[in-house]
Amino acid sequence: MPLKECSINLPDIQSAKPDTLIPINKVGIKNLKYPIKVLDRAKGFQDTVGEFNLYVDLPSHFKGTHMSRFVEVLNEFKDEIHVKNIKEILRKLKSRLSARSAHLEVYFPYFIEKKAPVTGVAGLMEYQAFMKAALFTRKFDLVLGVVVPVMTLCPCSKSISRYGAHNQRGIVTIQVRSKPFIWLEELIEIAEESASSPVYPILKRPDEKYVTERAYENPKFVEDVVRACASKLLQIEGIYWFSVSVENFESIHGHNAYAYIEHPSQCYSSESSISKKDAPHS
Repeated sequence: MPLKECSINLPDIQSAKPDTLIPINKVGIKNLKYPIKVLDRAKGFQDTVGEFNLYVDLPSHFKGTHMSRFVEVLNEFKDEIHVKNIKEILRKLKSRLSARSAHLEVYFPYFIEKKAPVTGVAGLMEYQAFMKAALFTRKFDLVLGVVVPVMTLCPCSKSISRYGAHNQRGIVTIQVRSKPFIWLEELIEIAEESASSPVYPILKRPDEKYVTERAYENPKFVEDVVRACASKLLQIEGIYWFSVSVENFESIHGHNAYAYIEHPSQCYSSESSISKKDAPHS
């Protein structure tokens, strides 16, 4: 039997009435890998591979959604998937799946050529970046984020030790909502400048000496790093929401150290909130 003739006679179970009439906020597919382009400040665009989560809402009278349509929508855009057309992708998802809201999350590696601080030896540094977007009837929401490896040196260890101080690698995660667009590179620079030292892809001996001594002269708790990031973000016009988290993989403890700031925050009392006046003037 020809495929077209066969499909005519197949029942659409997803559109049937479910046993329990409860609406679902998000239903869709996760962990779909797909090639994408992302904006690159130095080169214009960068090709990478995104891992997608795609969802729509589902009314109470539908049994299920049509999973294949999520992939079909991505296929329509092929390698032209980037931040500039995410809203259009969400519109297509809403239309194809007869939904009131559509959601897209994409996580991807992002590479920047980075030179060692003394010798200038260049290598590619990998960062993890992500975009989270949602389109409702009258609202579009876009969050841009990046995960940045850094190094911190403990101020307490330095102050109480006769020589040396323990240090460790940490990760800084920054998420922003902004108008206009903000570069991933800007967020990466904020994270690296707020730590004791950046992390580099290649270090020769003169570079290692420089990084070690720089970190020793620039000790930071996770609290110091998260506050420094927040202060810098508060000074950027157009960012109307952000969150910053810092996690250190402690070298002398069996646990990690962690700090988090969100602005504006709806989770805490006004006593914990920050404002533009809290940011140091440059």
